[in-house]
Amino acid sequence: MNLALNLAVTFVFVSVQWRIAVILLRGAGRLFSGWARTAARGTVFLFDAVLLAGYSFSFSELVPRLGIPGHIALIMGAGILAYLITATAVLAVYLAFRALGKQLDADVNPGRRRALNAAGNVLMAAPFVVMGYGAMVERLDFRVRELDVPLPGLPLDLDGLRILQLSDIHLSAFLHESELARVIDMALELRPHVAVVTGDLISFRADPLDACIRQLARVKSDAGTFGCMGNHERYARVERHVVEAGARAGIRFLRGEAQTLRFGSSVLNLAGVDYQSLTDRGHYLRGAERLVVPGAVNVLLSHNPDVFPVAARQGYNLLLAGHTHGGQVTVEILDQSINPARFFTPYVYGLFRAGRSAAYVTRGIGTIGIPARIGAPPEISVLRLRKA
Repeated sequence: MNLALNLAVTFVFVSVQWRIAVILLRGAGRLFSGWARTAARGTVFLFDAVLLAGYSFSFSELVPRLGIPGHIALIMGAGILAYLITATAVLAVYLAFRALGKQLDADVNPGRRRALNAAGNVLMAAPFVVMGYGAMVERLDFRVRELDVPLPGLPLDLDGLRILQLSDIHLSAFLHESELARVIDMALELRPHVAVVTGDLISFRADPLDACIRQLARVKSDAGTFGCMGNHERYARVERHVVEAGARAGIRFLRGEAQTLRFGSSVLNLAGVDYQSLTDRGHYLRGAERLVVPGAVNVLLSHNPDVFPVAARQGYNLLLAGHTHGGQVTVEILDQSINPARFFTPYVYGLFRAGRSAAYVTRGIGTIGIPARIGAPPEISVLRLRKA
């Protein structure tokens, strides 16, 4: 499905840019002549070539293979992806209003025609406004979300236990350390019993990983801070460094491991696994059942939330995950959330249940792809365990 969706999206973007190129080339033919026309048309073809090259940088898993420095790939890929998304929306509006204009009689009231043209211009500008708002405002609108998670059979000593979850930080060119510091400052006021980090500390290898860990080390909780690996730690090949630097900072990253934490007379068993790739869905959580402790409340940290049904079958009471960014760009239509992540998993954002087990998928902190959030503001999560 991942490949099919990528191919479908690529086809749409290529079709849109082809149509835009045709419009620009025709415009160049009407406005210029001689060498100026040749230069204008050459510029259109050069722009399309740059778009094609830069679009490949938006595929995070390809960047290490291409040998492109991560910060260059991040900025160029994000800029071109944002352009393609916005251009697609603008072209759709343009074609719709052009078709509407053709349906109108030639002798339509001039005032009505001017009003229609003005409305079309406003709607064509709307995608730029929305993208700008998502990049400049909502991307940095950090929020705290506290919610109760009812669990059947929860021991009395764990009733009310507070778990702080941070995820998908992506400290990079689009999230500076000062902005992450603001997130940590907000987290310091939340008084959790346990803190967890569910992957994607950075986007690419050249990103400031040590600075991210330095900020995470400021988090305070009664039992400490624990984490698991995300797909970007794998892409960047920094998983070992994360474990070692995290240990020096007092953060334990669990890679197919578990840590039992005692609260009163009850035990919380916290297990963590490396990123479970969508391409390996037939083998999700292989061996993770050995980390389950009978009689304890078992919590699994997994970056990919798609593993939830398997985790429930293995006996985990609660799964904590991220990865989806809550869709990052989400539109509500008829009480349904429409976003890219829904093509990959039904577990996009929020609290889910399967039998006696629960899962929480957070929107996380940072961004990937485009440096914007629309309808899915960044989130600091605090989960309170409650007896069902």
